[in-house]
Amino acid sequence: MRDREPTVINRDSGGGWAVAAILLIVVIAGGFILYASGYLGDRDVNIDVSLPKVEGLEPVTK
Repeated sequence: MRDREPTVINRDSGGGWAVAAILLIVVIAGGFILYASGYLGDRDVNIDVSLPKVEGLEPVTK
């Protein structure tokens, strides 16, 4: 039997950062697309309010 030396496993953690960066870019681009299409903010809403016209009243003077 020969002696076994401990096995050292080196992991490169750069892949996780790449995935995180890609997801961040996708989220930002998706948000921009939703904003530009009007789903997020910048909606134009017009509300017309009509009040009845009051006639026949005279100003009160003292």
